[in-house]
Amino acid sequence: MDHVLPHEWQALCLIVFTLGLRHGLDADHLATIDGLTRWNARAGRAIARWCGALFSLGHGAVVVAIAVVVGSAAGRWQVPGWLDAFGAWVSIAFLAVLGLLNLHAVFRASAGEMVAPVGIKGRLLGRFSRAASAGGVALVGALFAISFDTLSQAALFAVAATRFGGWHNALVLGLLFLSGMLLVDGANGLWISRLLTRADRTALVASRVMGLSVAALSLAVAGFGTLCRWLPELAGWSEGRETLLGAGVLAMLAGSYLLALRLAQPFAAAAPGRR
Repeated sequence: MDHVLPHEWQALCLIVFTLGLRHGLDADHLATIDGLTRWNARAGRAIARWCGALFSLGHGAVVVAIAVVVGSAAGRWQVPGWLDAFGAWVSIAFLAVLGLLNLHAVFRASAGEMVAPVGIKGRLLGRFSRAASAGGVALVGALFAISFDTLSQAALFAVAATRFGGWHNALVLGLLFLSGMLLVDGANGLWISRLLTRADRTALVASRVMGLSVAALSLAVAGFGTLCRWLPELAGWSEGRETLLGAGVLAMLAGSYLLALRLAQPFAAAAPGRR
């Protein structure tokens, strides 16, 4: 854990918020939010555009609870040393697989097919993707949090928080993680809801740009994590540069969204009734 999380409180807060942003871009999150939004949009339910935020709140509630529990018990129980390395490799493997699956989905889609994010957990909890109430959508998010990568990540930053105080610090980090995830997943739900009301060609172009962005970010994070494990000097270089890494994630999110809108404009302008 000491090789991953910084030793200054402000830097720790920033990197946990960044972890929340990246966690919100998990392809499993995006794929499930996509399905929930489409299901409720077809039925004309008002919660369709809020599915991303509701999913994130349910998911984040579990993360915050785990962080508080671990932070409270940290004085009597220490996270095993092997958990850091094992959790990191599990996350790297999942990111690499999800990145490749989404890259394949983009290039495999036919010309008239909108690209949907590809996930793994969503297939195991497929029937829950038809939740039709705010509580149901939040419950789906909570169920997604019951996984090794999410729980181990929450436990690790909760224990790191105890260097600066008790469970209150772990609570702050949990809320920061939730905030980053809520920002990304909430925006994703609104984005999908908007695409469903736009011209077909607009949705086709935008979905491909976002699909490529998700795949690229997943593979980039997996690659960087692998290199940090193999090259201690790179891990040392990344310490203290959490601001730069966080800004990179935000820049990629904003850039992908703007590029999708820019490329989709000619098709929206050419849609029937707009000429």
